[in-house]
Amino acid sequence: MFRNRASVKALCVVSGLLVASCAGADRSTTTPPAESTAVAVAEFPVTVESAGATLTIESRPTAIVSLSPTATEMLYAIGAGSQVVAVDEFSYFPPEAPVTDLSGFTPNLEAIVAYEPDLVVVSDDVDGIATSLSAVGVPTLVLPTAAVIEDAYSQLRALGEATGNRDAAETLATEMKAEIDSLVAGVAAPPEPLTYYHELGSDGGGAFYSVTSSTFIGEVFGAFGVENIADPADADGLGYPVLSVEFIIDADPDLIFFTSCCGDTPESIGDRPGWDSISAVSAGAMHELDDDLASRWGPRLVDFYRLVAAAVADRVDG
Repeated sequence: MFRNRASVKALCVVSGLLVASCAGADRSTTTPPAESTAVAVAEFPVTVESAGATLTIESRPTAIVSLSPTATEMLYAIGAGSQVVAVDEFSYFPPEAPVTDLSGFTPNLEAIVAYEPDLVVVSDDVDGIATSLSAVGVPTLVLPTAAVIEDAYSQLRALGEATGNRDAAETLATEMKAEIDSLVAGVAAPPEPLTYYHELGSDGGGAFYSVTSSTFIGEVFGAFGVENIADPADADGLGYPVLSVEFIIDADPDLIFFTSCCGDTPESIGDRPGWDSISAVSAGAMHELDDDLASRWGPRLVDFYRLVAAAVADRVDG
């Protein structure tokens, strides 16, 4: 029995399911990005490439269904919000998104088609839903979990092409990259490499779920030159190892990051048996990350970089 949602999220990632949706039902308080007012590009038909496949869209969609929380955030950020008629149960950001009981984990063909969509966006082709939708004449764009940060920019551009918001998507991708580059450049390199541990959650029995440098999450941390203690434990190469208490204590990370999903605090982490000997704990270098920011690769990715930048800079200066 898993004691919290982060444990489930880690398993969802390993299983190849919808990482963004695994974030659960926490409501983020981050300010929504302003929806773009750029003029839409209405050059259709268009052919969009994603996930190793091509999709031809004959006309500008006006009834989009999104079964991916990350894609939902992207759609609104590039100015396609007015084209969205329904989103899945975990697409609660931005607040104006039309949340329904549609599921990205167990997509129901009849329930989706009931919204009469002219474009459906998913992050995984669960149970062949893309093929099933195509068979009834509904184009479906698959935007899988980002493996690297560049995938976030590519998916923004793909959605821009697919929805007739090409210029706005290109502008947003360019601005995001520039701001991220600025954040990274603004953090001085430490005299000696710092190490970190990123906790997704635990099973309550001494097993802790983490991520490695091979994930897009790990790429965010790696941009600041910090080293991931979980990398040597990734025996299966999936990027989401399970660590023991002894492994974490022996690795002695300089920084600890944990998500907001499960009720942990710096104090509760410091009170774990044996953890008071960890450098990050004794230095007070334990940082809470919004659960969504740490699992989605949409426009709020910049906020994720900003939080990590501040944490690393504080440790270097301290």
